[in-house]
Amino acid sequence: MPRVTDSGAANMTTGPGYLETEVERQDLGRVTEPAPVEIPVEGVPRGGGVELEAELGALAKLPGTWVGNGFNLIARPDKQGGLPFFLELDATKETLEFTPISGPIPNRGSEQDDISFLGLTYLQRVSDAFTNGSLHIEPGIWLSVPATTAPQAEASVVRLATVPHGNSLLAQGGGFTVQGGPQIHPVSSRPTKVDGARITELGYLDPFHNATLPQGIPRGAVANPNLVLTEAIKGQNITETVVLTISTQPSGGIENIPFLVENANAISMNATFWIETVRLPTGGNLLQLQYTQTVVLQFEEINWPHISVGTLLKF
Repeated sequence: MPRVTDSGAANMTTGPGYLETEVERQDLGRVTEPAPVEIPVEGVPRGGGVELEAELGALAKLPGTWVGNGFNLIARPDKQGGLPFFLELDATKETLEFTPISGPIPNRGSEQDDISFLGLTYLQRVSDAFTNGSLHIEPGIWLSVPATTAPQAEASVVRLATVPHGNSLLAQGGGFTVQGGPQIHPVSSRPTKVDGARITELGYLDPFHNATLPQGIPRGAVANPNLVLTEAIKGQNITETVVLTISTQPSGGIENIPFLVENANAISMNATFWIETVRLPTGGNLLQLQYTQTVVLQFEEINWPHISVGTLLKF
């Protein structure tokens, strides 16, 4: 799971606020709606190919293998080292594989007719860019869920994930397409007290101000990890962007094993993925995937943003 952080107090509040804010930031005045999700006729085998893409809706460009680099920031407990926290900064390399689920997934209705939808399984593997040491592995599923009447809801995208530390999450949101490049706004790594108050204890946050960045990570990335994303696409000609925005609030959540609840409780996750069509100077296009993810970890009566970002190319 790219990880959970506090992207500022605004992103730690309610899901609708986060999702609505992100949709507004993406400039929906220029939106081009992705193809509607098309469900095959019952009893007729799906042919794959174009039909598969139509059924996946906003997820249609994900199938395949994506490889690239990124940056990870996490403040983690350090009682064993005699400190309230340790700030870990990693330049990362990553492989993210998406495989379409082979057939429609039926969900049986009691308040409305049955629905059926498609999805993809995925496997994310993240390592340190220099030592090759393993940092993260995450299997999961993305779903493209059609609009429903019970509950009354628009079509959505859903991500389910499991993390070996002992977390499981369900996040829901939406997908849409815009012409041109992504709107990537700053994300704050500043921790705050659980009640939202600023941390004023002298010297407590010194690691955030004095940290040594990994080689290749731009200055300013500790305060705003999304700087790594904007630097990666400088000078690129991005002609179209599919935006996937998800949150564990208000629909979804994170479950943690008891040890994590007591020691580093993951309480929320917000993430945005951008699937970008890049026009090459020599002609032709390539597909590029960027993401920013914030998981809020709670310990020492503080909400700590755990932020992961990445820029990957499809192979």
